[in-house]
This record gives sequence, structure tokens and C-alpha cells, in this order.
Amino acid sequence: MSAIAAELISRAQAGDDDAFRELVEPHRRELQVHCYRMLGSLHDAEDALQDTLLAAWQGIASFEGRSSLRTWLYRIATNRCLNARRTAARQPAKSWDIPKVDPPESTRLGEVVWLEPIPDTLITTAPLGPEARYEQSESISLAFVTALQLLPPRQVAVLVLRDVLDYHADEVAEMLDTTVASVTSALKRARATLHERLPSTAGDESPPSPGSPAEAALAARFARTYESADLEALVALLTDDVFISMPPMPFEYEGREAAARFFAAIFGAGRRFDLVPTRANGQPAFGAYLHGPVETHHGVGLFVLTLAGDRISALTRFENSVLPWFGLPRSLPGPLPRIGGSDTS
Repeated sequence: MSAIAAELISRAQAGDDDAFRELVEPHRRELQVHCYRMLGSLHDAEDALQDTLLAAWQGIASFEGRSSLRTWLYRIATNRCLNARRTAARQPAKSWDIPKVDPPESTRLGEVVWLEPIPDTLITTAPLGPEARYEQSESISLAFVTALQLLPPRQVAVLVLRDVLDYHADEVAEMLDTTVASVTSALKRARATLHERLPSTAGDESPPSPGSPAEAALAARFARTYESADLEALVALLTDDVFISMPPMPFEYEGREAAARFFAAIFGAGRRFDLVPTRANGQPAFGAYLHGPVETHHGVGLFVLTLAGDRISALTRFENSVLPWFGLPRSLPGPLPRIGGSDTS
């Protein structure tokens, strides 16, 4: 521990709230991301983060420095998230609410209807050890966060602490007040479940690198086809096993044919959109603005794309209530210039 940190801790333990804020501020963003991974909801993550900081402030006098301050904060945050997973009332499923569109029969109903996106501007790179099993981009992806929600709470905590943050088994056991054997067993079960749930990213199916020209080009092609309601061109961009979901509505469509029926219903109702690019969960995303009868386009949701090779393997549509998180307005003057110009190649 540095002399500066020791001095700040001493001052915080004496009741200096400015010193406490200076201590925890470098860790705030990564703690928020940690809570988001565990809870799948940005709202719930923010609540858990505030509970964590309050508990840390109330308990700083008992901090003895046996672990790093960062580890101590992660212990508090993890246990607050476990309490939330066990006791919080999750957002219920919502009925279909897209006007003038009759949804085609879904292929299945979603289990994680409380899922919310996180803006890339809130994602920070936490320091990782050499044995971390997941890259930062993978560990914040929608597929990964969704899969975590299907694990029992203790398994989620163990897997994130071990395989994402690379804490040792004995450290995790101390954080969770359990044994190393219990941690090892929970980790084995969690890894097996995630192996079944997560899509393969091997070989040519790996997504383009975030921010790369290939990623930008594919996202722009999607925007052009969607804005022009070109169903054939849109479906051509999808993988055979493409997956469409729209939390908190539970309707899910799996496979290219099911996706084609879904988009045909959207476009067939005469709905036309402008898309405004942003990023969520380390993935390309778009605010979707519906053309209205007047020269105003109303925000109706956020689309997040999951890419595989040169195709789109998943599209997740979120409610328009998330648009302000991404700095996007509720409505836009229209018409807007086309994304990527007029080229439809």
C-alpha cells in the first residue's frame, strides 16, 4: 500500500468523507460493471453500487488492510449483488406493445426479460490476471451477461470473480465466507453451464474486432437495409441460427426463417425507421426512430447487434427508455441522412 493510500485510509477512518471519495472513485466504474454483470440490469447495478459505497463508508473504520482496498470493495459489492439476486423483484415480462403489428408466432419465450444494455461509455477495463478465461469484450457482451443470469447466484459470483477478474480460489472463498472446495465445485458447474449456453466464436465465426473497419462496414450495411425496409437484403445479412429478442417482451425468434417472418411483420405494417449509431456492451448498436406523420421521428428502442464473421448472429431490441443512457434524444427532426451514404452493396 502506498503512503498516499495509507494516509487517505487513515483520514477516511477518522470520518473524512472527502478522503473516502478519493479512495473509492478509481474503483467506482469497474464496480458498477461488476454489479451489472451479476444482475443484468443497469438500474439494479446502480442500486447495488450505491449500497456498496454506503456499506464501505460505514465499514471503513474496520478495514485492516489484510487485503487490498479493491478486493475489499469487490467483496462488499459481490455480496450486495448476491442479496439482490436472492431477494429483489425482477422486472416482469411485458405484453406485445408494437402498434399495428401482429407478432408472428415466436419460437420460444425469453427467461431473462429484465436484461438491459450498458453503454460503452460506462465500461472500464479492470486489471486482469494471467489466468482470466474471458476477454473484457466477451465478458461484457449481451450473450455472456444473459448466460450469467441463468446461473444460481453463488455460481455467478464465483465464475465472475475467478474467470473474469482472476481472483484466486482462496480469495474468492474468503470473499464469500465459504471453503475453497465449495468455490471449486461451484466454478466447475458454472463453467459447464456457460459452455452450453454461450455461442461458439471459433474460426471464421469470430466477430470483427470492436471498432474495426469490418465491424463498421457490417453495421452500416444493416442500417441501410433496415432503413430502406429491404427484407431480402436484411435477411441475407443474418446467420442461419440468428436470434432475435426484445426484453422486457419475452418474444424470441430463432433462425433465419423466423427472423424473416418477424421483420416482414414490422415492414409490412408500413413502419419505417432512421437509425442512429451508438455502442452497447462492446457491440454495435442503433437508436431506432420511427417515421411519424409529421416531420418528427420518435425513438422507439435500441437495437444491439451481435456479429459472427461477416454476418449478424443476434439482434436484441430494448425499450426506448434506455435511449437517454446513450446520449440519444427521445425524438429527432426528420428526415436524417442515410448512414454510410447511399451505397447498398
